[in-house]
Amino acid sequence: MPAKTVTHWWTPMTVAVALAALAAIVLVAAIMAADRLDGAAAAPGEPSSAEVSRDTPDASAEVSADPTPGVSDDAATDDRPEAPEGGTTSATDDRGTLTIHHVGDVNLDPSQQSPASVADPANPWNGARDTFADADLVLVNLECAATDGGAALDKQFVFRCDLDALPAMRDAGVDVVTLANNHTGDFGVPGIVDSLRNVEAAGMLGVGVGADEAEAYRPRIVEVQGWRVAIVGFGGVVPTPDWIARDGAPGQASGYDPVRMARAVEMAAADADLVIATVHWGEEGAFTPRPEDRDKADAMIAAGADVVFGHHAHRLQPLERVDGVPVFWNLGNFVWPSLSEDASRTAVAEFTIDPDGRTRACLRPFRIDGGGVPRPTGDAPDCE
Repeated sequence: MPAKTVTHWWTPMTVAVALAALAAIVLVAAIMAADRLDGAAAAPGEPSSAEVSRDTPDASAEVSADPTPGVSDDAATDDRPEAPEGGTTSATDDRGTLTIHHVGDVNLDPSQQSPASVADPANPWNGARDTFADADLVLVNLECAATDGGAALDKQFVFRCDLDALPAMRDAGVDVVTLANNHTGDFGVPGIVDSLRNVEAAGMLGVGVGADEAEAYRPRIVEVQGWRVAIVGFGGVVPTPDWIARDGAPGQASGYDPVRMARAVEMAAADADLVIATVHWGEEGAFTPRPEDRDKADAMIAAGADVVFGHHAHRLQPLERVDGVPVFWNLGNFVWPSLSEDASRTAVAEFTIDPDGRTRACLRPFRIDGGGVPRPTGDAPDCE
């Protein structure tokens, strides 16, 4: 019988491999021991040096970064979780269906109201009160200076709100007032800031204006139905440049610069689930938006606006979607004298978002009656 050929495992080659493996094991053990010592040296609650180098931002970079006007102080310092892509900060499971209403120009100057409304500040809202009750958040454009100070400027139309009418507007269901328009400064730029203070003293939030640039561009945050909502306002129709807030000077957020508007929207989106942009723009008497306003809408939507509301034209303009986002181009008059059929045709803009992010947008038809009171027409809503 032929002899068997036997291959031994302890050949020189296998011995070399075994020695290399043993050396690797010893090296790994040494590294693990060093890591344990490094972790033990860190104070309780503090990251180890290895963790700092991996996860902690460079503090010097934070100090050197320039702050951007338009970010609320709490947005920069609070401990809310970082917003994931899309700006969402709230848990989806906590959200309900959210309905938002916005109406156009509201004039509370007694010279522009009927005797019945002057006598009873609640009267102008009697036709809209029940509709507003369907919403979780109601916004208006207040087209008068809510101040009792200052002197009238030399301009064609000047409007001063009856301050006693502000609580009635709040009682009708109005939550947020945009003041960035061409009439809140009718009695001087200081009156713009005074208007903000008086509106807020009546229990509503004011947007689009401030004592300085940072306040004017700063979003106002409301939490409703489990949603964290940021609202930014812009004024694109001013008689003189000094109505625009700059650095430490008071005024309104500019509605002329798409880049600046987009930056304010982007900063708002970083601190909210939903961003509302409300803008005073357009041409008086026009039934369609201007090309430059389309450019502004594009910029705000690209920056994160979820819905855009426009006002100033004194005419109701179409609702359309731009890249899926509803844009109510111009909402016309609302609490205003009935000056013509076209000027009296108006609507309540309605934007609804479901917990899963699906949206609906409609114009609910209203008409201003002979007493300056907007009332529903009973016609079917125009929806997109």
